Amino acid sequence: MMMAETDTQIGIKLNPAQEKSRRNRNIAIGLILAALIVLFYAVTIVKLGPSVLNRPL
Repeated sequence: MMMAETDTQIGIKLNPAQEKSRRNRNIAIGLILAALIVLFYAVTIVKLGPSVLNRPL
């Protein structure tokens, strides 16, 4: 049984204010995620310490 073309188009239509709010929320989540990645990277480097660069050949 195949769905009609109109069945795939059913959904919630957002008004422009809701679309802007969603976009701003997505940007905020992305920035927080990027900040966490940088924080985890920095903590890892600090915990390893400078001796990680002094490897024997």
